[in-house]
This record gives sequence, C-alpha cells and structure tokens, in this order.
Amino acid sequence: MEDIWLGYAKRLQALAVTGLHYSPEEYDRERFAEIDSIARQMMARLGRVPLAHLTGLPEPCEGYATPKNDIRAAVIREGRILLVREKSDGRWTMPGGFADIGHSASEVAVKETREEAGLRVRADRLFCLRHRAKQPGDPDHRDFYKIFFLCTPLDDAAPAPGPETSGAEFFATEDIPEMSLGRSTPADIARALAHHADPTLPAEFD
Repeated sequence: MEDIWLGYAKRLQALAVTGLHYSPEEYDRERFAEIDSIARQMMARLGRVPLAHLTGLPEPCEGYATPKNDIRAAVIREGRILLVREKSDGRWTMPGGFADIGHSASEVAVKETREEAGLRVRADRLFCLRHRAKQPGDPDHRDFYKIFFLCTPLDDAAPAPGPETSGAEFFATEDIPEMSLGRSTPADIARALAHHADPTLPAEFD
C-alpha cells in the first residue's frame, strides 16, 4: 500500500492544479500555485524522486486532474505467462504501458504486446482494474489505474524483445523472475492464471 502521506500530497497537488485551471481570480491563483509547489516538494521527498524528475503530474492546462491509465496484457500459452524485461530497471513485467490517445484500452494491450514482445495477440477479456497506490512496489508520485486484459496469442511465434525491453519469455509459475512491482506483481500473475482457467470469474476491482 502507498504511504498515506504520499497519497495526501498527490491529492493536494491535483486539487491545486484544478484550482489553477478554473479559478479566474489572481489572488486565488497565487495561492493554488503555492500549494502546487509545496505538494510537488512533498512528493519529491516522500517518493524519493528528485524534484526535476516529477514528470507526468497533472498540469493546470489539462483541466480537472484525473488519474492516468496503465494497461497490461496477460498472455498465456500452455499454462505459461508472457513477461518482458524492462531496460529501465532490469526486472520483468507483463507487457503494457500508459494508454495512448486514439486507442481503446484493449487496443493498447495488443499494441504494447507487439512492440515489447513481438507477438500478435487478441484481447479477450478485462479481468482486473485497480488503483496503483494499493499495490506493492516503490513509491510513485503519479496516480493511475491499472487495467489488465487476458490476451490470446494469434500464432506460435516465439517472443522477442522490442526497443524498450531486453528480454521476452513465457514463464511457468514456479520460475517467475524478479518482477518490476510498479508495473505488475506475482499477485497479478496469479489473478491472470485463475481467470484464464475459469472464464466465469467476474472481473476484479478495488
């Protein structure tokens, strides 16, 4: 679970930039700008991120501040799940990334699998939607939802890494490597395998 104070700082910053966007009063805007600055400094300390690296936060030009969406594809073949190794941290995760404008969520799952693992897949079913702040992993100054799809490979091609990955393999449950926990977790793999085994299970959500 995310540290409660980091959660407060993220909420405070979102309220500040929403106020900056909608408030016509210069006096109020000055105060909202100060709150935004304080909240960013709090997030930098609580999330152990240099202030200059706090990218991806809501900005006043975006209007009402809302969470981003991180989409992941659970691709299962003969009881093994597809994982890719991120170049950024050397750890493994289900293929995926932040949603792209102009694509539906399932289209992003398909696209990211092709780009990160070189596989053509079909998104079949949404099996989990949850808040990133409620999962294990290093603190993250951004706020986003995690959206997981079960996907079926469209051929028997072997996976291959893409520009942002250094590995792509199918793993048995007993051989799962060290995970990039901010992206996906062993619990996510367990959920994916359970939903793959039983299509009648309802989608999970927080």
